[in-house]
Amino acid sequence: MRLSGFRRGRAVDNDRSVTRLWRRINVIAVVCVVPAIGTFGAASAGAVPAAEVEYTYNVVVRRHFDFPNNDALGYGFGICDKVTRGVSYAAILADVTRDVSPNDETAANYVVSYAVGILCPAQIWQLRNSAAGWVPPVRS
Repeated sequence: MRLSGFRRGRAVDNDRSVTRLWRRINVIAVVCVVPAIGTFGAASAGAVPAAEVEYTYNVVVRRHFDFPNNDALGYGFGICDKVTRGVSYAAILADVTRDVSPNDETAANYVVSYAVGILCPAQIWQLRNSAAGWVPPVRS
């Protein structure tokens, strides 16, 4: 056993201090390297909100539409039901213009297209077919 130097009046064993130093270096390396490998090595998964969350956030929070009974999600699914039943685009748009505030044609078009696109994307083709001959009313 080799003794070298003194620490607070005691002899320090060189072998033990070197071993402790290497242990600390190994711990530091593991703490730094493992998270980096986990971050770069794993495939990142982008978080996508549920359709209901995305629809509600976009029509209530971002665009500030006011729905009957404050039920944006229920109203959106109601639009999907109308499209599924084959109600014409013009009739759906008239209902939305009457029920939802702001109550202009552009806002109603956004609500209808966004509800169908997010909440019932399988019905997009039916909405498009229904809207094929639709012409916006002439404003005077």
